[in-house]
Amino acid sequence: MLQIEYSNEKVKSLCTSVKVANKLFGGNAAYTKSLMARINAIQNADTLRDIIVQKSFRFHNLHGDMEGLFAIDVKTKADPWRIILQPLDENKMPYNPCNIDEISGIVRIVEVMEVSKHYE
Repeated sequence: MLQIEYSNEKVKSLCTSVKVANKLFGGNAAYTKSLMARINAIQNADTLRDIIVQKSFRFHNLHGDMEGLFAIDVKTKADPWRIILQPLDENKMPYNPCNIDEISGIVRIVEVMEVSKHYE
């Protein structure tokens, strides 16, 4: 199973508490349900590659000051919400460089950095 680390307690509670997620999404139950399903899918994956191949997640790399981080859609591409992920090695350290094509099959730990409207 893929291990999930969280950047802080706020992000952890957002990803593990329906009540906290509902508050972030302004009571939009569809976003909350989708977020919980995405987190569950991450936990049940063997490696990061299992997440990357899920077309509906739309796994993509980020640029600029977020180089080395990746995002998946909370719900769909049309919605603004993204889960920002960072692959970690067995020592829970970021890969440097982070060549996702080379490491995706061995990554067994990811850090959820944030859940946000990343592009706004």
